Amino acid sequence: MTKISDLHNKWVQDKAYQEAYDALEDEFALAAALIEARSRAGLTQGELAERMHTTQSAVARFEGGHIPTIRTLEKIAKATGSRLKISFEPDTAPHAL
Repeated sequence: MTKISDLHNKWVQDKAYQEAYDALEDEFALAAALIEARSRAGLTQGELAERMHTTQSAVARFEGGHIPTIRTLEKIAKATGSRLKISFEPDTAPHAL
C-alpha cells in the first residue's frame, strides 16, 4: 500500500500540484493547529465535540480543512484550554507595484 506522504512527495514535483498545494498552506496550518490543540488537551474528536456542544463530524470537518468562524475557533480554544491568538504577520514575499 502506498503512503500518502509518498504520493505527496511524488506529486509535488508537478508544478500545478505544487501551486495548488501552496495555495492551501494556511488551511493546512490551521487544521494542524486544531489537531494539536485537541491532542494536547488529551481529547478525542467526540470529547471535543461534547465540550463545544457540536458533533464529532463537525470537529472532523474543521480538522480536515473546513474553515471555522472566529466564534467557532473561540469555542475550540475554550474547550481545549487554549488561548486563541490571531495575528497579521509581515509578508516576506516580494510585492510588485
